Amino acid sequence: MQCRLLRGLAGVLLMLLCMGLLSLRYHLRLSPKRVQDTPGLSPASPWPPELQLKDVFIAVKTTRTFHHSRLELLLDTWVSRTREQTFIFTDSPDEGLQERLGPHLVVTNCSAEHSHPALSCKMAAEFDAFLASGRRWFCHVDDDNYVNPRALLKLLKAFPQTLDVYIGRPSLNRPIHASEPRPHNRTRLVQFWFATGGAGFCINRKLALKMAPWASGSRFVDTSALIRLPDDCTVGYIIECKLGGHLQSSPLFHSHLETLQLLGATQLLTQVSLPTLSPLPRHSLVPTAGGPMNPELLGNGLCLFLASQGSPEGLWQVLWGGQSLAGPLSGGQAQDWMVAGGEGIPGP
Repeated sequence: MQCRLLRGLAGVLLMLLCMGLLSLRYHLRLSPKRVQDTPGLSPASPWPPELQLKDVFIAVKTTRTFHHSRLELLLDTWVSRTREQTFIFTDSPDEGLQERLGPHLVVTNCSAEHSHPALSCKMAAEFDAFLASGRRWFCHVDDDNYVNPRALLKLLKAFPQTLDVYIGRPSLNRPIHASEPRPHNRTRLVQFWFATGGAGFCINRKLALKMAPWASGSRFVDTSALIRLPDDCTVGYIIECKLGGHLQSSPLFHSHLETLQLLGATQLLTQVSLPTLSPLPRHSLVPTAGGPMNPELLGNGLCLFLASQGSPEGLWQVLWGGQSLAGPLSGGQAQDWMVAGGEGIPGP
């Protein structure tokens, strides 16, 4: 009796073992392709998809004073090509702009003054809107910047997603110094590099999330007040002094403070940003804000125009310092730097 019971248990165990082996063999034979084709079992990609322009959050800082004189030029040119990525941050409501931009016009509660607190208030609004957007890159520009979307995307694509990236152009040839308050009424002298907001700068999301303890909500304005420096300096301070990061300087960003005639004609289409407006006409894309193009200025500065030669796209030509850029430009290249809205500058 006891022997029969043992033989029965052994038989059951053997049957269970065989079923387990058959099940294991079946799952091992299930190919990766078959798993991928099975709904709900598609394996997650270990790398994010290739960066696209829709992944970039472009913030433009302005004030009501420049809604007409500066913004209209931007809206007629590069912003028209990056409408879904670009958000305008201002201090006053504007029915015309609201109708044209919809939710891409952000009216902050910031002062219209050109003061450290007012500038930092707008930068804080930009930073918070970027964090809420879920996009992969934050790029800040001023309302007198002309942005080349194609060159911007090419630049950002060059950086691995694993790095903390802060890229722009410093306005000084040396680090800036600041006094950092310490406990017991003491201060500590710190130095750091920062990218000037007048030329534009970009920060990837990985780094921006680390900045949040000093930059999100009201903290950005508080940090700016702590070191008594404006918004772009505060960004550099947080990244370099609080996080131990470093500014990656790029010559592709340009502000109105530069002498653009030092830039060669062949380099024009590779630049990320250029000043559209400047007190010196020969250093500007256009002589005045949204005004007609003066033919007498063609030999003194930069002008872009469309000369139709009967082809579907037309022939784009760039004049730089009075010299024509060698060779015709493709429609896509020229549109990157198109200036429209003035007399003698037909649209595409």
